Amino acid sequence: MNQTSKHIFLDTNIILDFLDDKRPKHPQAMILLDRLSRNGWRIVISEDMFSTIFYIRRGNRQVLEFFRYVLREWSVVPYGEALMHEAVEMSLLYDLDLEDTLQCLCAKKEGCALIITEDRGFVDCGVEVMDYEAALGMLES
Repeated sequence: MNQTSKHIFLDTNIILDFLDDKRPKHPQAMILLDRLSRNGWRIVISEDMFSTIFYIRRGNRQVLEFFRYVLREWSVVPYGEALMHEAVEMSLLYDLDLEDTLQCLCAKKEGCALIITEDRGFVDCGVEVMDYEAALGMLES
């Protein structure tokens, strides 16, 4: 892991786990976000997550309050047209999941040391990928 970067990219599934206490990984998401905050990590997400999460959570007020917090405390970054072209071409060439490819390339562009996701088949674009267990273990030490 790149120790100079204290930027960490969170996949959409991590945010959804945090927001929904009925999801099985909700407790891990709560602990993860607390530890990231306490350890000085800068959390990065892509701006498209706002519409995705708002749609999935059916636009409830809790989500809007959460977004207000995110806009103050985290880095919300755009993909940009060049990155989108690159992701589409990579996805076509290597038969990759477009959403994962966009997020991975975005994390790389933003200099993130890690991507945290529960997606076992997440795209490899040169940024280290961890699940809850690995990330929480790293943050414990």
